[in-house]
Amino acid sequence: MKYLITGGCGFVGINLALSFSKKVYKDILVVDNLSKKTAVKNLNLLQKAKISFKKIDIGKSPKKIENLIKKTKPKVIFHLAGQVAMSTSIKDPHLDFNGNVKSTINILEAIRKYSKKTSLIFASSNKVYGDLNNFLYKETKTRFLIRKNFRGFSEKNNLDFKSPYGCSKGSADQYVLDYARVFGLKTVVFRHSSIYGGRQFFTYDQGWLGWFCAKAVKNKMYKKDKFSITGNGKQVRDVVHIDDIVNLYQKSVGKISRLSGKAYNIGGGNNNSLSIIELLNFLNVSLNINLKYFKIPSRPYDQKIFISDNRKIYKDLKWKPKISYKKGIIDMINWIKLSKIYKNV
Repeated sequence: MKYLITGGCGFVGINLALSFSKKVYKDILVVDNLSKKTAVKNLNLLQKAKISFKKIDIGKSPKKIENLIKKTKPKVIFHLAGQVAMSTSIKDPHLDFNGNVKSTINILEAIRKYSKKTSLIFASSNKVYGDLNNFLYKETKTRFLIRKNFRGFSEKNNLDFKSPYGCSKGSADQYVLDYARVFGLKTVVFRHSSIYGGRQFFTYDQGWLGWFCAKAVKNKMYKKDKFSITGNGKQVRDVVHIDDIVNLYQKSVGKISRLSGKAYNIGGGNNNSLSIIELLNFLNVSLNINLKYFKIPSRPYDQKIFISDNRKIYKDLKWKPKISYKKGIIDMINWIKLSKIYKNV
């Protein structure tokens, strides 16, 4: 077995699985617990492509994932499974812990015991850096700023877990790195910023760019009423298209030895950074509409700014995002129209 993809019926997982050539499909195994309703839609795509699938809840079934890894001994595991919403982690910390921490330890232990040649690439989060309130921020009409020539946050920033989600992703992140140090496993951590693109079944709590794009499409079609934004709308994120992320994961396979034991910030960078207000302004112009919104309180421990400094991953892998947010957002709007997912927002 070449590739095992956990969470393979999720957004990144399905795009990664289907990105390989058809010749490689027979060497891919997808694992997912199908806890999300939308996962079944992606499972249908896998079945049409004849990509192998097993339903396993990795956090709750250590023996099942252990036996699977022992039997298949995959070359690379893309560990993409996990609980992804901060709001869900606050409502149910146990669910969040099982989805992010226990699932990761269960996989690491299986590799350590039975398949030490297997490489692991883990999808972490920028939330491991906390709310970043130790920085001084300025405000313009549309966004928060740190300083004019700010290049983004590097991996040298202190870890500062806040919220159950930050704790669970951060803990898993550190376990992945520590298993490289202590047990000599080939493991890599990617700390992602906001990913968007086709086949993202976003919700109010997760996938903010897609959510607002769908709101805009719905407004264009039905002239719907106001919707809410959190905080003052000046919060900034760098956004990176799913095709660039898929390219990153595929490119990493051949460079595991160089990347092993390291964590990398992964995002769209300064040129692909947007505030909520700036996104809505872009949508107004692109769709010739006039979106109306009202403000509600900020989410707990929300970062005013997260922009990824990609210099480390560029140095080690020569990877950088190629798709501009302008092109990427238009592509996403077209997918939202085609899939009619705007009806659900």
